Amino acid sequence: MADLAAARLNMVESQVRTADVTDVRLHDAMRILAREQFVPQGRAYLAYADIEVEYAPGRFLLKPRDLGKLLQALKPMPGERALAIAAPYAAAVVETLRVEVVRVDDDLGQVPEGGFDVIVCEGAVARAPDAWLAALNLGGRLGVVERDGPVGKACLYIRTQDGVGRRALFDATPPVLPGYAAQHGFAL
Repeated sequence: MADLAAARLNMVESQVRTADVTDVRLHDAMRILAREQFVPQGRAYLAYADIEVEYAPGRFLLKPRDLGKLLQALKPMPGERALAIAAPYAAAVVETLRVEVVRVDDDLGQVPEGGFDVIVCEGAVARAPDAWLAALNLGGRLGVVERDGPVGKACLYIRTQDGVGRRALFDATPPVLPGYAAQHGFAL
């Protein structure tokens, strides 16, 4: 276990902090959460690597760097309500920040009732689904990687009184969630 604790500290110091993640709350949360608990048994050695780690068939944890940057952009605050879609490690990090978290990891198309201040997804999608955007409260933020090719873009969506705005944050390459790939075809 001591080796994993050292690996966890090294992950924060060499992958997260060096990627301009300056929110010390995130550093503290990622230092105490045992990321190896979110990967299959016997694969704990992958938990702190600079890779996306498969935790269930077709489901991956984001690279620590990418998750840190995405959560920093989302700015989860104590007392807010969050939705974690295919994001078990992100959910745990956000909960450590005293945010109420609802988890969805089975039927990703079903968004629970009620509005959310923060929505985070650790898998990529071709484009943020309308149902996810509709679930945002006024001032709510969605963080997701949109990918339709070899490299995706981590995106931040924010609901305002005028609608929903989108901003690309950084390049990322997590696998696309099953059922969320782009549907290419011919138009007549």
